[in-house]
Amino acid sequence: MGPSTAFLWAAAVLVMLQMCTSTHDGIVDRSSRNLSSVPTDLPLAAEYIDLSCNHIHQLHKGEFKNTTLLRFLNMSWNGLELIDTETFHDTPLLENLDLSHNLLRNLSDQRYLSFTGNLRVLNMAWNKFENMTLGREFSLLRKLESLTLGAKVISLGDFKNIANVTLYCLTLSLEEELDYEANSLMDSHAEKIQVDLNGGKITQSELLADALSFFVEVEVRNISGGYQYVKTQLSKRAIISTRTLSVNNIVIDWDDLTQLINATLYTSIAQLSASDVAINKPPIKDTPLAETSSMQSFTASRAVVTSFFFSQEALYNFFINLPVEHCAIVETSLIHMTCPKKQSPILELDFSFCALSDSIFSRFEGQKTVECETLGNVQNLSLVGNNLKNLQVVSQRLQYMKSLRHLDLSINSFVYDGSPYCKWPPSITVMNLSSGGLTDNVFNCLPKGVETLDLQNNQISVIPQLVHKLLNLSSLNLNANRLRDLPVCDDFPKMTELLLKSNSLHAPSLRNLKRCPNLKILDASDNPFTCTCPLRHFIRLGIQTEYKSGHSGLELLKWPEGYHCIYPEAARNSTLEIFQIPEISCSASLLAATILVPSVVLIVSIFFLCRRLDVPWYIGMIWQWTRAKHRARMRQLRPEDLVGIEFHAFVSYSQHDADWVKNFLLLNLEGPAGGLRICHHEKDFVPGKTIMENIITCVEKSRRSVFLLSAHFIKSEWCHYELYFASHQRLSQGSDSLVLVLLEPLPQYLIPSKYYQLKSMMKRHTYLEWPQDKAKHRLFWANLRAALQADLPSKLVAETEE
Repeated sequence: MGPSTAFLWAAAVLVMLQMCTSTHDGIVDRSSRNLSSVPTDLPLAAEYIDLSCNHIHQLHKGEFKNTTLLRFLNMSWNGLELIDTETFHDTPLLENLDLSHNLLRNLSDQRYLSFTGNLRVLNMAWNKFENMTLGREFSLLRKLESLTLGAKVISLGDFKNIANVTLYCLTLSLEEELDYEANSLMDSHAEKIQVDLNGGKITQSELLADALSFFVEVEVRNISGGYQYVKTQLSKRAIISTRTLSVNNIVIDWDDLTQLINATLYTSIAQLSASDVAINKPPIKDTPLAETSSMQSFTASRAVVTSFFFSQEALYNFFINLPVEHCAIVETSLIHMTCPKKQSPILELDFSFCALSDSIFSRFEGQKTVECETLGNVQNLSLVGNNLKNLQVVSQRLQYMKSLRHLDLSINSFVYDGSPYCKWPPSITVMNLSSGGLTDNVFNCLPKGVETLDLQNNQISVIPQLVHKLLNLSSLNLNANRLRDLPVCDDFPKMTELLLKSNSLHAPSLRNLKRCPNLKILDASDNPFTCTCPLRHFIRLGIQTEYKSGHSGLELLKWPEGYHCIYPEAARNSTLEIFQIPEISCSASLLAATILVPSVVLIVSIFFLCRRLDVPWYIGMIWQWTRAKHRARMRQLRPEDLVGIEFHAFVSYSQHDADWVKNFLLLNLEGPAGGLRICHHEKDFVPGKTIMENIITCVEKSRRSVFLLSAHFIKSEWCHYELYFASHQRLSQGSDSLVLVLLEPLPQYLIPSKYYQLKSMMKRHTYLEWPQDKAKHRLFWANLRAALQADLPSKLVAETEE
């Protein structure tokens, strides 16, 4: 596609996009509908109307009166013969008008153009114009940028009416029988001229001479012969205004092509390009080539050779030895490229989308491979989209390009075994290895001085620890790989930009970022984030970068619209920014503290409250009362067990505690208050008997034995005897025959060793404590009465009640 065609399409697409943004009625396509007139139902909002390939022979006033927003109108291939003067009176916004392939006859009488002052693109090629004489209406097209015309005769003065119009591109669509008068183009002012011969041969050398004299860019296309005229004009002209010469869509013999290139090399033309070239009669031996030139750039694209019998080396040698600074051969089936015979002046080489193999630039001498050493000036090299396989071998092919700075090896199919013996030129600073099928091993085969590295769309899952650190690397592109976490920057101390879009990041760990002190730009968008606890730090980072609240100055690209959850299901497709993860649910220590601290506080509070209110004492007393009541209900005594029993309890106490017994114990246990019969020595010991006999008798006549323990009790010898006999009675009557009452605190170490039985009983039996608080006395007596309550013979009970 030629530049003018591209320009027309770009203008059309721009108009279409503008219309698409306004309304769906803005685009109207009525092409190939067998229409004989302009439809009357065109939408009012129509901006783009295509009426091509119909049978509309005339355009009349008022046919576009309802389409005042019209910007693009295609009336090509309609057989148009007449257009009324005021046809476009109602379309002041019209910018692009295509009237090509019709039957319009007179360029000097196109008065309808008087109402198209906003036109930018006008195509009137392939009509029935005999002469190229432009009418005065063309002088009104001050905004015109692209004009396409065609006629059989071009004469001096034909373009005088556009002398004040500055075009970007003038396109002449011509036929072989063209009659051209020299200097006819001098009145046209355009940066570029396109000469379309529509598959014919060049027959007008004067036209070429004027094109080279009046235009900065010249494009000649659709040619099948007559190249001698081009060569002649290039060779004999001393002054050439043209800086860029393009030949597109041509069929040419090898000799004509090389002569054309050689002729151009001797001119002041800076850029020569050829596209869609079919080469006949390719070389069988090397072709002579100019050794020096002021031409800067040569570009060839989509070139094919029509013969299979030729010397590939001779063809490659011609192009690689061109004395230019920029050489590009793209989209061409080159399978090899030779090495220049001497040190080449080429600064930029582009062999994108060819078929080059690993043998590029090298040659074989016997069994030895000789590397190329004559491309030492090359600074930029592009080998995109070739058949390169072995990354290590490619590094050897380029090792002598000492000036190489920018290297593009993307879209190849590399295989690399991890060998560290790569020989890249140390001057490389920018390297592109994207879409190469590379794995983690690629980091073992990188130039040490690289600053910008593109590894997107590969199979990298982790960055290994590098043997040689990339100390100058500042930008690393790892988009569309398989990374599961953020890489560590230990081997890239100058890293400022890290791109990780479309990887396998589920919950990136920010601790790795702490080892990237110079990182300023991070892109982690379009990753499958799992919105769980490990992700909360990354979310916090995104929010900080959005509001610039962080201190690192890091910019997280595409935040928040490029960051979405894929898990859990309830949060799928929601942005990370709005997803909230409670801190307490993610921190075990915080959760434990939240639960344990209140629990400990509650327990301690309850403990101190219980201690304050003597709750343990109350609980113990209630427990004793409950046990006593339970034993009383559960134990069934036989009548013979009550023979000789007269008292509910025998009380053993020290004489020093006699006042407490009289004033408290007996008052609360005997009589109407307690209803119990209590045996104690002052009242129930029989005179005349020994103390020992009385003790034994009282113990035997009592259901229980109550011992009032105090410091005086353990010092009393008689109390010891009473305890001894009562303990023997316990063996016969059961464990509940003894009741211990502690009148005051009695530590174990104060109890003499001879009271081992008392020590043993205090360890195994729960004893009652006399409370100092009067509020607790009622519960104490109720508990003690419950412990002593037991059945006695009915006679004794009656006496007690009396």
